[in-house]
Amino acid sequence: MSALLKIDNLSGGYYKEDIIRGLSLDINPGDFLGIIGPNGCGKTTLLRLITRVLNLRQGDIFYKGRNIAQMELKEFCRSVAFVSQDIATGFSFTVMELVLMGRIPHLRRLQFETKKDIEIAREKMVLTDILQLRDKRIDELSAGERQRVVIARALAQEPELLLLDEPTAHLDIGHQVQVLDLLKKLNRSGSLTIAMILHDLNLASAYSNRIALLDQGKIFKEGSPEEVLTYQNIERVYKTIVLVNNNPVTGKPNVVLVPEDKR
Repeated sequence: MSALLKIDNLSGGYYKEDIIRGLSLDINPGDFLGIIGPNGCGKTTLLRLITRVLNLRQGDIFYKGRNIAQMELKEFCRSVAFVSQDIATGFSFTVMELVLMGRIPHLRRLQFETKKDIEIAREKMVLTDILQLRDKRIDELSAGERQRVVIARALAQEPELLLLDEPTAHLDIGHQVQVLDLLKKLNRSGSLTIAMILHDLNLASAYSNRIALLDQGKIFKEGSPEEVLTYQNIERVYKTIVLVNNNPVTGKPNVVLVPEDKR
């Protein structure tokens, strides 16, 4: 199988410091890839390099065999969408206005949104359970509601590849499951490949078909949840004691933290 996105010997970061160092990784069509690792290991930097927010210092990234450096940004954004941790907009847009921004890569210069664009935006708001908020201003919403708005905006781009940086970070457990169930449904339909940073190892285990464990800017281990989420790998990278058993519902690895006074 040819990779949808191929990362080859990638290095880059901020100013003169490389956070990502010689990293190679394939994201295959249909993947639900969980990207995990301790704070500072380079997870967010990796997504910023993929989405061209940061310039590469070494290596190449290929989308469907094409070097993304040679693609026009608008063309790239019709295929790849990104949901970042930073959900501040700087302006008090309505929810509908913000979700419609996801249609910009599909519009010609100075073109207004069409009826089709509005219908697509409405469909994505229904999917993310925010249609009832469509006329509210973004600064009137809770953090969890704003997170669902930016996911709807990304889905409005109608991407083939969706990259997300901790999309459940601001959500309660009910909406965490709702958002991840939605993404899994879209992924299983065959229309959306997903790569997602998650801090919760058990959510990564439950929803991902592949996991990439990063450490110090490199891939420490990549493979199925069963291959990656062993107590040996977790203890070595996260520097803490854990137990790993099987989730009785999913059958996937379940990580249990061990308090210091119980070791």
